[in-house]
Amino acid sequence: MPKRPSLAESVRAGRRATRVTVAAAAGFYPAAYLLDQPVTAVYALFTPIAFGVLSPVPGSGRRRAVTVLRALPAAAVLTAAGTALAVQTWSAVAGMLTVGFVLMFGSVCGPRLAGTVPGLQLFYILACFPPFAPETLPQRLTGVAIGGMSLVLCEVAVLPDPPDPSYRDRLADTLDLAARATRSLIHTDGPEPGLAERLRAAGRGLRFSQQPAGARPTGAGRADRALAQAGSATRRLVDQLAALTEMHSAPSDTASQNLLHGIAAACAETAGTLRRSRPAVGPELIEEMIAQFLTARDGDPTERVPRPHQVLLRQSTVLTIAVAAVTVRTAVALALGGRRPVPGLPREQFWYARTPTVRLFSIRLTGNLTRRSVVFQNALRSACGLALARLVAGSLDLSHGFWVLLTVLTLGRTTAGATWSAVRAAVVGTLAGALAAGLLLIGAGQATEVYAYLLVPMMLIAFAVGPLEGPAWAQGLFTLVVSTAFAQIAPVTWRLAEMRVVDVLTGSAVGLLCGVLAWPFGARAETRRSMTALLRSAAPVVRATTAAVTGDGPAGRGDGAHQAVRLTLHRLRIAEGSYAQYRTEPSARAREPEPDYLAALNFGSRVLLGAYWLPRTDRPPELPPAALRWARHISEETETAIVRAAEFPPGGIHVRLTPPPSLPSEVPPRVLSLLTDIEVWLNALAADLRTSTSHRTIRTAAS
Repeated sequence: MPKRPSLAESVRAGRRATRVTVAAAAGFYPAAYLLDQPVTAVYALFTPIAFGVLSPVPGSGRRRAVTVLRALPAAAVLTAAGTALAVQTWSAVAGMLTVGFVLMFGSVCGPRLAGTVPGLQLFYILACFPPFAPETLPQRLTGVAIGGMSLVLCEVAVLPDPPDPSYRDRLADTLDLAARATRSLIHTDGPEPGLAERLRAAGRGLRFSQQPAGARPTGAGRADRALAQAGSATRRLVDQLAALTEMHSAPSDTASQNLLHGIAAACAETAGTLRRSRPAVGPELIEEMIAQFLTARDGDPTERVPRPHQVLLRQSTVLTIAVAAVTVRTAVALALGGRRPVPGLPREQFWYARTPTVRLFSIRLTGNLTRRSVVFQNALRSACGLALARLVAGSLDLSHGFWVLLTVLTLGRTTAGATWSAVRAAVVGTLAGALAAGLLLIGAGQATEVYAYLLVPMMLIAFAVGPLEGPAWAQGLFTLVVSTAFAQIAPVTWRLAEMRVVDVLTGSAVGLLCGVLAWPFGARAETRRSMTALLRSAAPVVRATTAAVTGDGPAGRGDGAHQAVRLTLHRLRIAEGSYAQYRTEPSARAREPEPDYLAALNFGSRVLLGAYWLPRTDRPPELPPAALRWARHISEETETAIVRAAEFPPGGIHVRLTPPPSLPSEVPPRVLSLLTDIEVWLNALAADLRTSTSHRTIRTAAS
């Protein structure tokens, strides 16, 4: 049974419907009745609908107003292009294919562009249909300007929505919690009850799936990349803090306590920086404390008092928390302070810090220019569907043929099953709406004032109810709106409703055809493939990193290891995109078991983190033969497990890595610390592998 909209969602939809209705009416009525410019009236009506209903821009009222204002020049360019290319069907089809692909594929660059793409496509769709009338371009552009500015003013002044909490605020709240939790770990009486679960819940709250669409830092620019990295590192930080709070039996030591003081101070200061939105200081202080911790932890090389293994594990966990704190602090500094060097830190981890903005956007686009990218698949599917719809509408000379393309635009889904479900509901709604519209047109005839009185309440109801109740209500009510609007532009009969039905049926058929032929199963299969590719590329990174840490090979990481790290990072981004779309698609069957793909993504991030941070020096200590053999063996064990996990076997995999060997008392403390760091990292990777391959059950449709 479909989920009913909440009261908050209904109120938000009512506010949005009011703003769009006021903006559309403010442009339509003066142009139609005072200026007697029907072309201007049509564009003034559809511009608020494009940006307010077809592609509701995320964010607060002021933020949406700025986004619409920035999108208006692009809307004008697309209107001009459509007007010029309407000279012939083939030129209009070629333009639709190009515009559709460029806009959909370009949406990967940021959430603001992605939010305006359907609306921008509508401007080309409206203009590219006959009659070929380039002399009407000034009227069309005037309508776009009037409708756009009316919507901008309404977004700010008419029932504006309160701003959603920003991602910076959520990060700051989580870092404040981390600071309090770290201070509680320093006290001798131990952490407060339930602290570990609160930390893990705060980490889960930073996932993008838990954020409003307008608050997610998913853009290709430096600030968004840095905020996204800060969020990922903060999740890792609080998860590791939660694990540390559960290590009750491990005694504390002075070096760890001092570093925890530094972590608490760094978290609190970074939270304050995020709230003030001022350029942040770098991570130099916490880096110095890490260096002091490493010196104190390794102790005097001549010391022969062995440390208990539990102490080594606790120290290694504290070190991983400090590394996460350095990452958070550096990323926040980059997000708020722009381009700046990050000396002393892993260059690959903050590769975007000094990269020009144009290059960052180019990397995002070229990285998705592959048939394995769901962004590329969606763009190609949508562009071909719209181009085919334009060809059919032009070849059959359908009246109001833009309704065909509008149907493809609004009903297209990423799976054939979801498209069929939407089309089925939309056809029923359109038939009901067409019947009501036909009765209205027959009853009112040419009484224009009747349509003028009805347009505003119809728009208000359609824009409030349609987005909440689904395709059937949306298509049926929109049929009434367009019939009432066009009846004021030119004399119409009940045949207008018949044309609407024919166009919607044609668009539905085209949409279904594209849904069946082009990647009909959505991101499901692609997500599995991308996760498999991610795990396979990460396997050699584990062995290369372990070899670099232990000195089992050439000093530093060679070109092959660097290429493996870059390939893993690229495949991680592709896998994240596939998984993000997959979570928006309904489950094929209820209670269907599937791998835990989110754990696989966490695994990829943890592999890269180890590759960045574990090889802290090009001159590792000389390991005893037994320790070197163990390091080789455990890395091979992990690599073998990764290769097996990449197939996501139905029974999962069971990984139990060999513990480190007992070493003679004369082994330097630094060697013991290094082996423990490797053990903690590889055991965390093994836990991610076990979780990712343990098939879980989907109980509800993903959202």
